[in-house]
Amino acid sequence: MAFVDVTNDIAFRKIFGNENKTKSLISFLNAILRFEGQERIVEAEIANPYQFPRIAGEKASIIDVKAKDERGRQYIVEMQVASAKGFSKRVQYYAARDFSMQIESGEKYHLLNPTFFIGILDFEHFKNKSYLSNHSTLDEETLDNELDDIKYTFIELPKFKLKVHELKTLVEKWVFFFKDAKGLDAIPENTDDEGLLNAYKDANKFSWTKNELIAYDNAFIAIQDERGRIELAEERAEERGMKRGMEKGMEKGMEKGEEKGKLNERQEVALRCILNKMSVELTAQISGLTINQVVAIMKTNQ
Repeated sequence: MAFVDVTNDIAFRKIFGNENKTKSLISFLNAILRFEGQERIVEAEIANPYQFPRIAGEKASIIDVKAKDERGRQYIVEMQVASAKGFSKRVQYYAARDFSMQIESGEKYHLLNPTFFIGILDFEHFKNKSYLSNHSTLDEETLDNELDDIKYTFIELPKFKLKVHELKTLVEKWVFFFKDAKGLDAIPENTDDEGLLNAYKDANKFSWTKNELIAYDNAFIAIQDERGRIELAEERAEERGMKRGMEKGMEKGMEKGEEKGKLNERQEVALRCILNKMSVELTAQISGLTINQVVAIMKTNQ
């Protein structure tokens, strides 16, 4: 077996955005959100079945997976491979927007169902040292969570350090799948969850069609192209900065040269005045030097 990189947009959506195969998504959500008993998700409906880019460099039409369970609760599962300015604000806006768009009229607030945002990050973003963090709106004094309709869960892959033989909980096995499945050549023996087992099978490159593999490669090409554009922009900005620095240096050098030239001229005028036996005061007045400067010239020419 050879597994794809699950952080790739195409792989991510193929595994979790298949409207005909939702066991993997349900297993992942129940594990990460710690839903137990009556809280567990039994059925899920994919709100945006995945599509893949047809050509290299074309961005996929969908960047996340949205789902709704049998109770109407909404789930936004997003893979983010690189940090971006305003990431936290975008996440909050995204979740709040989907929460509010459940109803057409502002008079039907009671019809709004909870919205859960789950972000899988291939970079470190929070100060928390744990790879898994949950964020809610809390009362600052009592820490009660009474405004509980929008919640956020983040998985920071770089903070996850467990090896395959150290995995115990289903949460750990799922996070390992996202981070390290691409380096395996077989499904781990301790994979005992049907949803996770299906995810490994869907991540097996040998089960993919030719078009899916092309789309998978195209997604990586699009990422590299974007990185290339960013690096080129940074290089050009650096070059402009260096050019401005050189120009400023030349300007300062010319200014210093001009000042030195003017000083030399004044010194020559002062020397001629001294040779003509003019007084120190008159020499200073004519040359534009100070009396101390004139005295210093007199001493060096005695």
